Amino acid sequence: MLVRELVSRFEQFAPKSWAEPGDPVGLQLGRLDAPVHKVLVTLDVRPEVVAEAIEIGADFIFAHHPMMFRPAKNLDLAIPQNQMYATLLQHHITVYGAHTNLDSAPGGMNDWLAAALGLQQCVGLVPSNGVGATSEIMMGRIGDLSETTTVREFALACKRYFHVDGLRLITHTPEAPVKRVAILGGSGGQFYPAALAKGADVYVTGDVSYHPGHDMIAAGLNVIDPGHHIESICKPHLTAMFQQWAQENNWAVTVQASQLNTDPFTFL
Repeated sequence: MLVRELVSRFEQFAPKSWAEPGDPVGLQLGRLDAPVHKVLVTLDVRPEVVAEAIEIGADFIFAHHPMMFRPAKNLDLAIPQNQMYATLLQHHITVYGAHTNLDSAPGGMNDWLAAALGLQQCVGLVPSNGVGATSEIMMGRIGDLSETTTVREFALACKRYFHVDGLRLITHTPEAPVKRVAILGGSGGQFYPAALAKGADVYVTGDVSYHPGHDMIAAGLNVIDPGHHIESICKPHLTAMFQQWAQENNWAVTVQASQLNTDPFTFL
């Protein structure tokens, strides 16, 4: 099969037009007409992931985070990122990234995260700014827990749900009750007013910075920051989805999730 066959099917599920303006989704390196025999699904495209792809014989890397957020200023191969591009080209590996279009897709990233938290009766949190996105295409989700808990206990549960060694809790009321929860994968600090407006007791998102943290507390919103890497939840879900499509379409392709942890942070 060709890369474009898998890409075309995926873009029916999460069209590139649903991505936020300026988000560099889509083909990152290679060509759509390249043959593909083995797909490696990953959160990030890092040198160690490329080495993994080479080791298992993958000729297509499907990533959530685009490999090229910023254009290269030169092709100096002493720069690890540039050498990674060269290695991919040398091994004829195609790379595709699906970012905020996957975040907004029904049944996509934020539904997977909400399901991991056990949220029920979920609705969208933030309207998508993507071209052609309807009112139903939204980033983030908000829903209810089956039972009321506390901010502290829910934060501890998030560590288990997302398999993280630590997280940051932003609150002055750790014993306050929690029933309604908003979640937005990735860096969602700027969207906390939407969580407030929709009645969230807790907002779960990553990469919250110092001053917005103060603003959240002042506004009376409890926030849990389990980090950006919780989006690695996409790996088993995308892998299963692609395997199902391969079976339905008789594609001669195998799909494997990356086994690597690409979180740059370690808790001591």
